[in-house]
Amino acid sequence: MGAADQHRFDILRARHFPPERNQLRAHITLFHQLPPSCLGELDRLLKAIAQDAPPPAMVGDIFSLGRGVAYRIDSPELLAIREQIAAWFAGSLSAQDQGTPRLHVTVQNKVEPAEAKALLAELRRDFVPRPLVVTGLAAHHYRGGPWETALERNFRGRR
Repeated sequence: MGAADQHRFDILRARHFPPERNQLRAHITLFHQLPPSCLGELDRLLKAIAQDAPPPAMVGDIFSLGRGVAYRIDSPELLAIREQIAAWFAGSLSAQDQGTPRLHVTVQNKVEPAEAKALLAELRRDFVPRPLVVTGLAAHHYRGGPWETALERNFRGRR
């Protein structure tokens, strides 16, 4: 995300995410798990994709996760990029990654439902849909603690 969007969502996560579960910065998950053996191939694919302009996106709504809260991200173009990556790695996708995701940024998770409901009401009071800057794509390793960046590719084209 762009610096301003990243900062805003990171602050919300720091305030509302249980600290022991807040292991990475705010993000939009396209895939939950790709095999580590695909990393080189993924890097080459993301380099090619990142030659293009960043996909337009909107923060479209806020919704309940039951035990948390997330901002819905509307971007057919980002979903098309995700579909391109999914098609490339079709035989390697986990069952969880075979469907089309609901793009979002989670700002709270794994709390009591009443706490999540209160935050949802608070955030909705002043919410107005707005553009979201998408700057690039990244992959991370999870090794039982904070996530490690495996690769990052920023979009280079112009919109």
